[in-house]
Amino acid sequence: MSHTEHSNTSNTVQQITFRLMRELNMTKVFGNPGSTELNFLNDFPEDFDYVLALQEASAVAMADGYAQATGNAAFVNLHSAAGVGHALGNIFTAFRNHAPLVITAGQQSRSILPFAPYLGAERAAEFPKPYVKWSIEPARPEDVPLAIAQAYHIAMQHPRGPTFVSIPSDDWDKVTVMPHYSKVIEGTTPSPAAIDQLLKALQPSQNLALVVGSDVDRQGAFETIITLAERLQAQVWEAPYSSRASFPQNHPQFAGFLSALPEHLSQKLAEYDVILVIGAPVFTLHLPGDMPLFNSDVAIYQITDDPMYAASASATTTLFGTIAHSIQALLDRLDPLPSNNADISATPIRPAAPQVNAATPIPVEYAIDVLSHARPADAIIVEEAPSHRPAIQRFLPIIQANGFYTMASGGLGYALPAAVGVALATDKRVICVIGDGSSMYSIQAIWTAVQLNLPVTVIVFNNSGYGAMHSFSKIMKNKSIPGLDLPDIDFVQLAKSMGCNGSRVSQHEQLAEAINTALDAPSSYLLEIIVDPNTRAIY
Repeated sequence: MSHTEHSNTSNTVQQITFRLMRELNMTKVFGNPGSTELNFLNDFPEDFDYVLALQEASAVAMADGYAQATGNAAFVNLHSAAGVGHALGNIFTAFRNHAPLVITAGQQSRSILPFAPYLGAERAAEFPKPYVKWSIEPARPEDVPLAIAQAYHIAMQHPRGPTFVSIPSDDWDKVTVMPHYSKVIEGTTPSPAAIDQLLKALQPSQNLALVVGSDVDRQGAFETIITLAERLQAQVWEAPYSSRASFPQNHPQFAGFLSALPEHLSQKLAEYDVILVIGAPVFTLHLPGDMPLFNSDVAIYQITDDPMYAASASATTTLFGTIAHSIQALLDRLDPLPSNNADISATPIRPAAPQVNAATPIPVEYAIDVLSHARPADAIIVEEAPSHRPAIQRFLPIIQANGFYTMASGGLGYALPAAVGVALATDKRVICVIGDGSSMYSIQAIWTAVQLNLPVTVIVFNNSGYGAMHSFSKIMKNKSIPGLDLPDIDFVQLAKSMGCNGSRVSQHEQLAEAINTALDAPSSYLLEIIVDPNTRAIY
């Protein structure tokens, strides 16, 4: 039955909601149950899957990874205000990731809400703001299915993101009918006049830079951005802190990764006469400093569908449009390269990665290089190792669409559960590359991976501390910072306590065999690699 052919047959709110979720292809529910959710979960349908996370933040990150990998909104069920509070860090990440989620939370029964009940959420719809696109606690039980339908379509509209519906626990057994919800056909392009203005800047450019961000890959434009770069004969940079790889990092026109330090970023881009940023902010910075690029003669243009990206950009002309449609609109106006220019980009802009010598203690660059050569060609990387990100970017190139995920927010606790969500959405090997400090934010996600028999390989780079903070303390000239060291955590025993096989390697002679064993495991596996703690660097 289509969205325009609903019957007026009355059923309970719960029954109508499950029917609606089937129509919207949201039959996996990510959650951690509490008392205010039991009426929703009662007599759970056999054609639905309940993905149990052992903490609410992990439930949201699993749903985030699943939603991004499938391209459809994922359904999350949290426990009242306490569960939403636990989950807020990864709700913030989902917002920054443009991940479409329909997040629901149980609320106490309507009849006792005026009396400040135990587990009652005051002003529940306000709690997750501003990091949801839309939130509501429906005024009547009968409106719950319509609110979920509206939440779905708002979550799926670009820029995508999480939405939130608070549902009193006694709403589910009330009677209602299937709502007549709308269907949105997505896809917008900049106006012809806007494209004309952009082409007038691009076509005479003698030194053009293309800066790509995560929305390129997220919106299915990985292949078309290659065609655009080749036609424009542009050098391609990855935007700072991009949470997806949006251009093949072995392509001859790939120049590298932009820094989130303003002076470094300005230096990288100062030589160009025109910069076109697609699917990313202009620009994500981490520390304060001078940004001479914005005061130069370099012309900066941006294509985005995110009003916040436009509003926060400096010295930039913005064209609004969904990414894939906008790139195609540009390609429709650009002439193909002549056949005799097919090898115009044959000389790589970015030098090849240097040879890394084996040693003990194991240099993290060596470990990543061995992993890169051992991984299956179609393996997906989910990363949360900020202190080793430059090494990952140098020695673990991503060359395929949907091949890389990380958190756009910078908040830890995302990658391990997100790897579970990505693995649920695909039959490919998922490799979670994570630091020892990062892994402890969501280590319980390993249990879910084991219970679902997922092909997730967790690679823990153990440098016995918060390496990123060690690096930042040097950059910011801080001294005697407490709380940066993490000795004596046994990750293999933690994994085994949750039913996951694992091993530890500290000698470079055993590294290749250990990585192959981890990647060939029939189910989930954790490999802890003891890396040289002196190889901590984030820029």
